[in-house]
This record gives sequence, structure tokens and C-alpha cells, in this order.
Amino acid sequence: MKKLKNKFKHLTISINTTLAAVFMAMIIATIEVIGAYFTRQLEQNSIENFQSSIQVLPIVSNQLSTQLLKDDKHTDSKLNRIVSDYSNGIGTISEIIVVDNKDIIRAVSNINDKNRIGQRVNNTLVKQVTSTGRQATKVVSDHGDYMIQVTPLNAGNGSANTVGAIYVRASMQGVFNDLRNISLMFLVTSLIAAVMGAILSLVVSHAITKPIEEMQSQALNIADGDYSSQVKIYSNDELGQLGQAFNTLSVRIERSQEESESEQRRLDSVLSHMSDGVLATDRHGNVNVVNQMALSFLNTTEAEIINKPIASVLGLDETSQDLIASQKGEVITINKGTRDEVILHASFSLIKRVTGFVSGSVCVLHDITEQQKNENSQKQFVSNVSHELRTPLTSLHAYIETLNEGAWKDPDIAPQFLQVTQEETERMIRMINELLSLSRMDRGVSKIDVEWVNFNDFVAHILDRFDMIVKTDAKEGKKKYTIKRKLGSQALWVEIDTDKFAQVIDNIMNNAIKYSPDGGVITVKLRQEQQKIVLSISDQGLGIPRENLGKIFDRFYRVDKARSREQGGTGLGLAIAKEIVNEHHGKIWANSSEGKGSTFYISLPYEPMSEGDNWDEV
Repeated sequence: MKKLKNKFKHLTISINTTLAAVFMAMIIATIEVIGAYFTRQLEQNSIENFQSSIQVLPIVSNQLSTQLLKDDKHTDSKLNRIVSDYSNGIGTISEIIVVDNKDIIRAVSNINDKNRIGQRVNNTLVKQVTSTGRQATKVVSDHGDYMIQVTPLNAGNGSANTVGAIYVRASMQGVFNDLRNISLMFLVTSLIAAVMGAILSLVVSHAITKPIEEMQSQALNIADGDYSSQVKIYSNDELGQLGQAFNTLSVRIERSQEESESEQRRLDSVLSHMSDGVLATDRHGNVNVVNQMALSFLNTTEAEIINKPIASVLGLDETSQDLIASQKGEVITINKGTRDEVILHASFSLIKRVTGFVSGSVCVLHDITEQQKNENSQKQFVSNVSHELRTPLTSLHAYIETLNEGAWKDPDIAPQFLQVTQEETERMIRMINELLSLSRMDRGVSKIDVEWVNFNDFVAHILDRFDMIVKTDAKEGKKKYTIKRKLGSQALWVEIDTDKFAQVIDNIMNNAIKYSPDGGVITVKLRQEQQKIVLSISDQGLGIPRENLGKIFDRFYRVDKARSREQGGTGLGLAIAKEIVNEHHGKIWANSSEGKGSTFYISLPYEPMSEGDNWDEV
């Protein structure tokens, strides 16, 4: 029922149905107007013709007038004979009455009405004619359709003297029957014409609306994104030209849509692969476009920031409108004070139409975390170098000033002062050499001279040297410690710069010796793990606080600054070790527990060598 209702509703609003209905209404209205006019004219003509047909002939009127003028004893019989002869000659006349100027009936055509002769007529129409002398005609529908015509009888040709009147009543049943038959025939013909007109209207309206329906269907397909179909051209008239224009429009829309989608894909690709974050807003400052990098910077999701004010998204106190209107750059810190801290520079620009109307804005987020860290590191580095150099220089200045004041003559003090001066000078030389090494590594001009080395033997050779230092320190009564080896017997061949890597192991071993307690054990382990080898050096010293573990490879960083300076440390050893390990595509890190000691790990890429490999042992 619902489908039928929808179909009927579609028919009622269809242009095809509307055109057909309009055409049919026009045809029916035209037929009805023509039919009404034709029927009316036919009726008038028929009545006029009928009236003419029952008009008493002048010769009869003259005869009747002559007899009424004589008015003798034979007048009535002659009048009746004339009337009888005249009525018999005209079949449509049903009754004729002749009256004199005194409204007395003198003759009748109907034999049954002979008794009315000599009586005064009561017909108003007859009295009107006898008194006025003008003919009168009337159509009466009582007891059948008939016409009454009363004609005055004058005394002579052209005479105005009325001597009587002749009353004629004729049946119009035949006339009206003919009119009804003609009307019925016209009605049937009109219905046939209406049906043919309706069919023709449907055909014409369908011919007109079919291209329009096809264009409508094509328009809906275009709205759904289907541009493959084309409107069929049936003729070269206006509808055909419209169809051709529609097909051209469809092709152009498809081309424009493809270009728009291509531009959109290009824009999406650019936004998704940008290293900067991008946020776009509407004119009210609410975010409506965001790329993946911006979501990563802000540590959020698209659903959480879309349609939100950009000021609240960026965590700024200003209103979004003021922020966009000022177009000034802002520095934003995300996850401040944590390991995931990110520093962003936000720059704003307006989106304007050709008319100058501001429809939105674009905010670009640039990650300046490393830049800020580098700037802070440079400042800290300059500060540390100045501080580290100032301490030995101050000592040198003090000792030299004391010697200049005469202390050089004292045989007990002078040698001690000279010894301290020499140690501070050597310390500054070491620091400057290490700074030069780091500078070369930073600039990428430091070269490594690699060779294939059995890493087991290489580490064992370095440890042999430290074993000699242990024996020497024991003889001199210095701090005692033990070096424990867990190297294994497997030959692990790696490609390294032996001088630089020896410096790495020396730095870590020296730190382990410095910070190990008297009688402590330093454990050196070497093991293979899948595609790498790992060297670990553990001590039993005071350990490193957890919050400082991530900073021990920074330049000039010391956990215990006072003790490091007393032992001649520069704070650059671990930084240099990290740079050297990175040059060998390895990694270095540390684990520590306060009061229990620290363990430093060095991993290097390792590929086992097959027996068929060609190499020269150095």
C-alpha cells in the first residue's frame, strides 16, 4: 500500500503527468467551448428556421384579411376552409386559430375545437398582437416542446389597420430531437477526440520529458560520483542541445572532480609526510584539520581536538581569536619536566578569500626541542669549559705567584708547588686534547682506521696491562682491587679501530678503578647475542643515582664533582667513549644501583665468519 501511495505521489508530481494533464485539459476545454458555441448557434438557427417554416404565407394572410373585412354570414365557413387547407399542407403545425380585432375566435384548424368559434380568446399573446399589430413568437415547453406564433392580419398591403390575428402553434419535438441527436453525436465525438488527445498528450509529454528524465537520472548519478553514463540525444532541438550541454558539463565536472581529488590526495600526502605539525581552523578559531605529526607532537587524537578552540588545544591562555589575529609566534612546551618533553614553535597565518574575508587560519608547529637542547648544551658547554679551565688556571696563578714572592728559594715548598703546577698543566692539556677530539668527531673529520681483530684477545691484552697496574699499586701500598675476567674461549672477530676502542675501554676501566672501594672486584664479561657482541664492565662502587643515569654520557657531567676533580677527571671520558662507539655503529649504556655499583655495557655488530672467508690476520 505504501509503495502504491508513493508511486501515485510520484505520478501526481511528475512533469510527464503534469504536461499530459495540461494538454488534456486544454483539449477538453477547447472542445467544450467549441461545442457550447456550436450547440448554441445550432439551436438558434434551428429555432429561427423553424419559425420561418411556420410563418403564414402572405397569400394566406391576405385571404384571411379579406374575409374578415367582408364579415358576412359566409365568412366563418370560408375562414375555416382556408385554415384547414393551410394546416393540412404543413405537417408541423398542430393548431391554427383565427381571431378578429375584437379577439373573437372566427376559425380553428382542429375539428374538435369547433365549439370555440364565436368565443373570446383568453390568450394574452393574441390580445397583445391584436392591440399592438406586431407579430409575437413564443417557445413553450409545457406538455411537450412547441412554438406559438401570432401574426397580425392587416386590412391591406402596407396598411396599419389590424383586422385580426392568426394564432399558429407548431410542435418543435422534431427540432429538439434533432438537436439532442446532434448534441449526443457531438458528445461522443468529443469523448473520442478527448481520448485521442489524451493519448497524443501522453506521447508528446513523454517525448518532451524523456530527455529531462534521463538528465535527472544522470544528475543523480553525478551526485553519487558516477560520471560514466551519457544522456542520449534524440533530436537537434532545444532539448537535444540541452542534453549535449549536460553531457559536456558532466565531462567537465568529472575532470574537475578528478583534479580536486588529486589535489586533495596531494595535500593529504604533503600533510601526512610533513615533519612539521599543521592545524587548520575555521574563522571562529575551532580546529577542523590536523595532520598526524601535529597529533604526535600534542600526544592526542583527532577526535579529541576537532572542533575545539585552538588556544585550548595548544594550552595557551589567550583566546583563539586574539591568538589568530595577532599572528605572533608562540613557544609551547608539551610534557614539561618529563623525559618526553617536546618544545614547539607555533606560527600562525590567516586564510583569506579573494574578497579579503577571513575564513580561517593555519598553525604550523615546528619541533625545536633539539635546537633548544643544543643551544642549552652549547651554553652549558661554554660554561663548563670556562669553569673547568678556570680551576687549574687559578691554582697555577696562585702557586706561581707564591713562587715569585720567594717560595722558589725554599727547598721544601718549591718542589711541591712545581709538582702541583705540572699536574694542573697536564690536566689542562688532557682536557684540551679531549675537547679537540670531540670537536673533530662533531665535525665529522675524525677518521677511524679499522682492522679485523679477535675481540677476546684484544680485551684480554688491555686487561693484562691493568693487571700490571694492580700489581704496581699493591707494591706501592695504594688501593687494592681485583679484576675478574669472564671472556670465554670463542674467537669473536670484529672490525674496529684498535687505538680508539682501547681508549674507550681504558676510560671505563679507569672510572671503575677510581670509584671502586678498597678491596673491590671489577668484573669484565664478554658474550655473543645473536648479531652482536656485548662487553660489560662492572664495579662495586657507590653507584649512580637513577635520575643521573641518562646524563652520565653528557660532556663535563660528573656525579660526584668534587671527587672527580681530586682524581684528575675532566668529565669528557664517557662522552668521548660514546662518540667512538657510535662511530663503530655500536651502543653504550649503563645500569646502576646506589651503594651496589655500576655496570657499563658496550655492544658491537657481529657477523660470524665462515671458513671460506678470505682475510688477513693482523
